[in-house]
Amino acid sequence: MKQSSKRQGKPHRQHLFPILSERMLPYILRLKKWFRRIAILGVIAFVSIAGLYFYLRTQTLPVSTISQTSQMLDLDGNVIDTFHGGENRRSVSLENISHYVIDATLAVEDRRFYNHAGFDLKGMARAVVVNVQSMSTKQGASTLTQQLARNLYLTHERTWQRKLKEAMYTAQLEMKYSKDDILGMYLNQIYYGHGSYGIEAAAKLYFDKHASELSIAESTMLAGIPKGPKYYSPYLNMKNAKDRQFVILEAMKEGGSINEEQAAAAYAEVLQFQPLSLEQTEGFAPYFRDYIRNIAVEKLGIESDMLNKGGITIYTTLDQEAQAAAEESINKVIPESSTQQAALIAIDPRNGYIKAMVGGRDYKNNQYNRVFASTRQPGSTFKPFLYLTAIRSGFMSPLTRFKSEPTVFSYDEGRKTYEPHNYNDKYANDYIDMRQAVSGSDNIYAVNTIMTVGAGKVIDTARKLGIGSPMRPVPSLALGTFPVSPFEMASAYGTFANEGIRIEPVAILRIEDHKGQVIYEAKEKSDGVISPAEAYVMTSLMESVFDTGGTAHRVASVIKRPVAGKTGTTPTDAWLVGYTPELTTAVWVGYDKDRKLTVAEAHRAAPIFASFIESSLSTVPPKIFSMPEGVVNVFIDPTSGKLAAATCPNRRIETLLVGTVPTEVCGTTVSSNEKENKGYDGNIKGNDKNKRSWLDDLKRWWKE
Repeated sequence: MKQSSKRQGKPHRQHLFPILSERMLPYILRLKKWFRRIAILGVIAFVSIAGLYFYLRTQTLPVSTISQTSQMLDLDGNVIDTFHGGENRRSVSLENISHYVIDATLAVEDRRFYNHAGFDLKGMARAVVVNVQSMSTKQGASTLTQQLARNLYLTHERTWQRKLKEAMYTAQLEMKYSKDDILGMYLNQIYYGHGSYGIEAAAKLYFDKHASELSIAESTMLAGIPKGPKYYSPYLNMKNAKDRQFVILEAMKEGGSINEEQAAAAYAEVLQFQPLSLEQTEGFAPYFRDYIRNIAVEKLGIESDMLNKGGITIYTTLDQEAQAAAEESINKVIPESSTQQAALIAIDPRNGYIKAMVGGRDYKNNQYNRVFASTRQPGSTFKPFLYLTAIRSGFMSPLTRFKSEPTVFSYDEGRKTYEPHNYNDKYANDYIDMRQAVSGSDNIYAVNTIMTVGAGKVIDTARKLGIGSPMRPVPSLALGTFPVSPFEMASAYGTFANEGIRIEPVAILRIEDHKGQVIYEAKEKSDGVISPAEAYVMTSLMESVFDTGGTAHRVASVIKRPVAGKTGTTPTDAWLVGYTPELTTAVWVGYDKDRKLTVAEAHRAAPIFASFIESSLSTVPPKIFSMPEGVVNVFIDPTSGKLAAATCPNRRIETLLVGTVPTEVCGTTVSSNEKENKGYDGNIKGNDKNKRSWLDDLKRWWKE
């Protein structure tokens, strides 16, 4: 009985579990239901994340047009101009960026960049704590990838829609690009103030260096600017810039990329900033730069957007020393107060390279490039084309004589007349030869010549040498009455300087895209339009222009090297087109509105030419014009045009084509063998190169 009572007083353990199970059953069922829901939600989340991943993986990022600055380089590779659509940017590979820049940027902007997948959760948490403690938003949590996504594809408005897109683009960037690629894009995209985008443009702007050359101090200074370009620019607030630099140096020291000594030295370093108000190429060769833009777009088909935003590099032929000499020569000769205009173009006749170009005296007020003006009469500078035609025709030689006196010419089968005049109505009133006509610029001789050879043939010759301007076959053509541009004149005279080979002028050598791939390369266009002998005879004639009595003799003392050329003067235009073996130059002076020139104004072209030639070639040793085969130098009597014996009172060396040497010597007949080999005095210089040295040529030039 007692035992049974005990069993009744205390429930048996095995009877307890059913009781507990019954009580816990609702909770267990409820827990299972929640586990089931969580599992379903987990599956849904996994599927959603996987779906989003594959969706983002298959989607293309928006088209990003990162504007890059294009460059124009001179012949030595120096930058003479940049083009950009409001953003001065020059992209470079990560390998061409100083590792100090990379370390400084990561230290201050995203120190866990290589350890996260685009979103730094630890950084976000830390930023939240700091911001809550300070009751502000002083610390941000955007990674470099997020910043890049925002800069490439989005605006900076603070909306949830923008934040969602930023997250999507950030994830896509991390999926499609490596960390190094993202870092490189970031450093080429970020704004560093004062119109400079990307580290390369910033390095050039602030320190005139490439990004690869930046020191610790320079790198940490630049790395601090993107946080607030107006607030941390050393140009605007040096104290803020130095404070920011200190923060970055401390962060780099904490990260182990530099030590205490390096940080202290970098902070103490006095940096040499480029003057912000002065651009290296401001005002330099503006007419040439405009010409390059025009050639690139209009003739080579480079789109304007590519020129301004594509990061292309244009390699040009400009010689900065020659350009500076051209601008200085014009400013030195023409008074600053004068409104007279001037144009100068210089071309290397050996390859066609345009070395210098001045299209006017004041680019800011007038951008019209007078180098290409097709409204100015060349005057007597056209005559070499006339005399070349005469020499090539076989009807005339440098010894052909006409009487220099007032003359009325009839043409068009006698229906028309033409009465030219010499400058200031000065005439020899006697017979003169071609050298005298070239030297003194005799107009009567020139018209006699065109009447002899025919105006049509003169036009043909001018066309072969590169003159494309309209011309009509009338007697006045001989005096340069049809407008020709300085560009055409310099190009044509280059044929004489280059021994009869005409080379098409070139200003752009090649163009490369932002990756360094060549998208255009110039090919030399040359043509032997006249023989070397004919070119040399013309050169010899035009050397006389700088001799005593020549129209350019006033500047002969300035030029310390062999030079040939021709002056030209009209009531409104003054010219000198000339050349050395290395450089062909055309100079024009006048007024834009055809105002007549005074005597002093008309004499300014020659001094500009002389000053430019000597200054631009100051480091080049003087070189004589090489005498080719097919040419002989003989002593002649200018009065009779015969060979001159030693007893002739007036002897002069004349350059003639083989086969055109006179057969008479002061009344004595000479055989052709004697004429060509031995000569009247046993000392005729012929085309035998073994008997004629450069010293002989130099002596002849010096004597003349």
